[in-house]
Amino acid sequence: MDKDTKFALLVIGLPLCGLVYCGTMVALMVYFPNVREHPLISGAFFLLIPFTIGASIWIKASARAYQSK
Repeated sequence: MDKDTKFALLVIGLPLCGLVYCGTMVALMVYFPNVREHPLISGAFFLLIPFTIGASIWIKASARAYQSK
């Protein structure tokens, strides 16, 4: 995969993934009353998923850049 394809995938795919993730959160809140009854736990869970994915991508890229030097 070349640089332009990766960039296009990032520009198009990342917002679409965000929309799907937000839609999933809203659907869970609408259809499951347990999620609405425990907003702190469900909010922390919804927050930690993208944070862990982003942190792992950041750490992998930093490790790769550190190894190449």
